[in-house]
Amino acid sequence: MQGTIKRYPDTLIILTTLLLLGIGVVMVYSASAVLAYQKFEGDSFYFAKRQLMWAVLGVISMFIMMNYEYHKLKRVAKPLLIICFLFLIAVVIPGIGSVRGGSRAWLGIGSFGIQPSEFAKLGLIIFFAYYLEKHQGRISEFRRGLLPPLALVTAAVGLIMLEPDLGQSTVLMGTVIIIIFAAGAQVKHLLGLASLAIPVFIALVAVAPYRLKRIFAFLDPWAFPLDAGYHIIQSLYAIGPGGLLGLGLGRSRQKFLYLPEPQTDFVFSILAEELGFIGGATVLLLFLLLVWRGLRTAITAPDTFGSLLAVGITGMIAVQVIINIGVVTGSMPVTGITLPFISYGGSSLTLMLTGVGILLNISRQTR
Repeated sequence: MQGTIKRYPDTLIILTTLLLLGIGVVMVYSASAVLAYQKFEGDSFYFAKRQLMWAVLGVISMFIMMNYEYHKLKRVAKPLLIICFLFLIAVVIPGIGSVRGGSRAWLGIGSFGIQPSEFAKLGLIIFFAYYLEKHQGRISEFRRGLLPPLALVTAAVGLIMLEPDLGQSTVLMGTVIIIIFAAGAQVKHLLGLASLAIPVFIALVAVAPYRLKRIFAFLDPWAFPLDAGYHIIQSLYAIGPGGLLGLGLGRSRQKFLYLPEPQTDFVFSILAEELGFIGGATVLLLFLLLVWRGLRTAITAPDTFGSLLAVGITGMIAVQVIINIGVVTGSMPVTGITLPFISYGGSSLTLMLTGVGILLNISRQTR
């Protein structure tokens, strides 16, 4: 049942998101200034200007969705699903999708490309919230309830793996599992599927030599100091000297072309180097606050669709934060996952802020 629109959305979600976004713009500039100066004819603001542009567009999208009745998303859930799959198919076709960082994961021209896997995450969250509300009575059954949504997300993950992009696949699968669990799936069914998924995951790693090397580098990065372990080693060299208070904003040493592309997946390393444990812990506490308010919104949402939608958006943010922080601290093997609101990247930033806008609209109608 549709709730009553309140005058104000969740203020803490807005403030936390904008604060993380502001930290992100500053850190993208600090982390990328040296690289940008070298690559773009002395323009040290190259990445920062683009991040600011995407941040502005994302905030506009956030406020639009904050005022867009989220129940209307049910009408576009199925068409959105179809569009997401068409994009995922198109991006893996040579000549249509463009290759960056070893993955054919982009559509578009130059730096203004879009990443369909980012759009697929939000699109599938909307669809599964709609589908699971409609079929909530069946979700405790394996064949009629659990199997259809899992088959659908497996198809999407399969297309993303063709790019190949194991990181985005992991985030998407993790997010959908969270939604399915919240919808009432039986734990024994999920654990049974997890036991079957582990051998498949091992096989996916084993058939790709570069993934296998990343696993070995995760176990002992110093055995591959100039190859698969290079990113982890340089990341730890950034985090370690940061100490309690950091070297000072803008005074990172690792950004001087030691840590590759420091403004993207490893921006937290530079943040910890410059702002220390205090700065890194503050950012993590902000994420924890955002996740808490997101889950609170899910619990108090006026209907199942809103609740599952809030769980999915909050879960997507939480899964990405856990994986990114795990990678940069050497606690997980290296995957190409950005840190929400902080890392450089237009598609990820815009879609995250759009998702937060939907979350804010739900918070306006909570009980």
